[in-house]
Amino acid sequence: MNNKTMRFLAKQNTISHFPIYLLLFTIYFQPFNLHSQSFTMEQVGKFSFPSELTSSPSGEKLAWAMNEQGKRNIYYAEGPTFEPKQLTEFNEDDGQEISSLQFTPDGKWLVFVRGGDHGGGNSSSTVNAQNLPELPKVEIWKINLAEGKTEAITKADDPFVGSPHQLGYLKGGQVWTVDMESSSNPSQLFEVKGNVNYAQYSPDGSKLAFVSNRGSHSLVGIYRDDSTSIQWIAPSFHRDALPQWSPDGNQIAFIRLQGGKGAAFPVLAPTHTPWEIWVADATDGTAKKLWKAPETLRGSYAYPFFSFSADGNLVFQSYEDGWQHLYSLDIASGKTTLLTPGDYMVEQIKMNSDKSKLIFSGNTGPQPQDLDRRHIGTIDISSKQLTWETSGEGIEAYPVWIGKEGATAYFSATAQRSHLIAVNDGANTKLLQESIIPADFPQASLVVPKQVKFTAPDGTTVYGQLFEKEGGPNKKPGIIFAHGGPQRQMLLGWSYMDYYSNTYALNQYLAELGFVVLSVNYRLGIGYGYEFHRPANGYYQGAVEYQDIKSGGEFLAALPQVDADRIGIYGGSYGGYLTALALARDSDLFKVGVDIHGVHDLDGRYDLPETYEVAPDLDKAKKIAWESSPIADLETWTSPVLFIHADDDRNVSVSQTADLIRRFEELGKPYQSILIPGDTHHWMKWSNMIKVDQATADFLKKYLMD
Repeated sequence: MNNKTMRFLAKQNTISHFPIYLLLFTIYFQPFNLHSQSFTMEQVGKFSFPSELTSSPSGEKLAWAMNEQGKRNIYYAEGPTFEPKQLTEFNEDDGQEISSLQFTPDGKWLVFVRGGDHGGGNSSSTVNAQNLPELPKVEIWKINLAEGKTEAITKADDPFVGSPHQLGYLKGGQVWTVDMESSSNPSQLFEVKGNVNYAQYSPDGSKLAFVSNRGSHSLVGIYRDDSTSIQWIAPSFHRDALPQWSPDGNQIAFIRLQGGKGAAFPVLAPTHTPWEIWVADATDGTAKKLWKAPETLRGSYAYPFFSFSADGNLVFQSYEDGWQHLYSLDIASGKTTLLTPGDYMVEQIKMNSDKSKLIFSGNTGPQPQDLDRRHIGTIDISSKQLTWETSGEGIEAYPVWIGKEGATAYFSATAQRSHLIAVNDGANTKLLQESIIPADFPQASLVVPKQVKFTAPDGTTVYGQLFEKEGGPNKKPGIIFAHGGPQRQMLLGWSYMDYYSNTYALNQYLAELGFVVLSVNYRLGIGYGYEFHRPANGYYQGAVEYQDIKSGGEFLAALPQVDADRIGIYGGSYGGYLTALALARDSDLFKVGVDIHGVHDLDGRYDLPETYEVAPDLDKAKKIAWESSPIADLETWTSPVLFIHADDDRNVSVSQTADLIRRFEELGKPYQSILIPGDTHHWMKWSNMIKVDQATADFLKKYLMD
């Protein structure tokens, strides 16, 4: 009974005659959160989210994209004041992504791609989240910074720039170019067999190193001009990748992987993926092997950061000591030096323009909770000096260098304020664009999640973040959130990824409604070392990570403020897979769930080869893949479920949900579902994101609260 009802009854002189037991019944059994909710899903979904932060190789110039309720635009700021200026006018929630933002080497132009979905497969395919009669285009755009003029160049993707203002891009497996200051049309630079999947201009812009994928092998080549034959660097029957120019343009370093197809080894046994670092003379093409990765699981190839440094040596990233760290490689001796020692990972690595310093983010600091945060570190390459530039309870990520005096910029968030761009000049930090935070964004009302940890049945320590609003009844319903990826880590604050800023906002909303939410960082995720990231028997080889989710549910249910009979679960993508697995295997624990674009059938992970030679454990592997699938346990799935999927999903085929619903119908099992036509895995249209989040919260509330 609310105050308005009480006043009405008093006016009618009926309150004194209202039976006291009915009054108590009404008060006690009303949903406890009915009058305590202070913000809506739409309001918390208005979080700001920057992306594509980049700096100019010349001058003190920054640019980034900002997503404001689906309206994605590019902003620019220049030192010393760094006052943001909006350069584009894309003022619709139209689902058109901005990616590949970069300055030309002379700092006079910005280049970007508009359209596509670069977080998924078939990334260059157009996205039509508005379901328009005419498909939107995926285009490369340019901005003249002196004039402020913005225009589309061509329908294409994968741009890269060269000195002083050249633009190259990949199209149809070939390299195309155009001069940014010319009015001429783009043209194909050269033609080679295979598909070019990587290209990089030399420092002076006179040459182009590229990789041509030939199927069984790939080659590193150098293009000079129309009259000079393409030079192949140490051609072999291997897969060569990531060619990098030395600062003087006289050498090329590259990574060499195995080519061809090997023997049919057991598929369930983890194997080492070998890789080597080679360096070649860019003039005569002679090459030598500098370094070979340790022949261990930790030493396996994992698409690392890889670059020359100013001293003519190399810097690369490796997992070889159990954590993702940076190493320097001395070309003369072939010896390596660990640059980032400690039990933490580094990511989002950038060099400054003269290649003398590194900047990155890492999950370490003086507090135990820093394992679930990100802070900014820098390294002076010549002295090997490591400095942590940020600390505290915030989240700092995606750093870049500005100019030549050591200034930096990076994403900055807290547990309550979503990400904005911060600029640090070495002494002071300036937060940009605080004025764009909507007036009704509920920053002050958001909870600060707490780090928790618990132990899985096999002894593995699992971390999570607990979201809980103060007050409410003695016993509250609980929600497990399973992130996607699975190579992700949820943090004690706003995520530096847009998809997970969304789920962070949803977790905040669920806490506001009165749920106790536990976000579980299960195995296969990053941030806790190699063995946690790459466990044996994971996913379709045994789903060992599911025990972390179940243990999280049991941990949540055992909290004194949580009602063990009211535990739900939700997740998207890989988290949708784990949600379905939880509901199928443990409906007694997980009373309800929302499965968002999850994977349900792993039976097809192994194709039966047509050759005589097959892996000796193929039949066992296929059986385990089936048993790791939610569809294997449908008979014990009794909990209510809401299925949600967009039908232009490029990460998880919508057929995964369509096929599971077909099985539900064949078994006569109830379900609810929402299909989003035209959108992708990443809810490119903001209004679709809010629709999905609200439906998720409403469904969980219906079964656990109402």
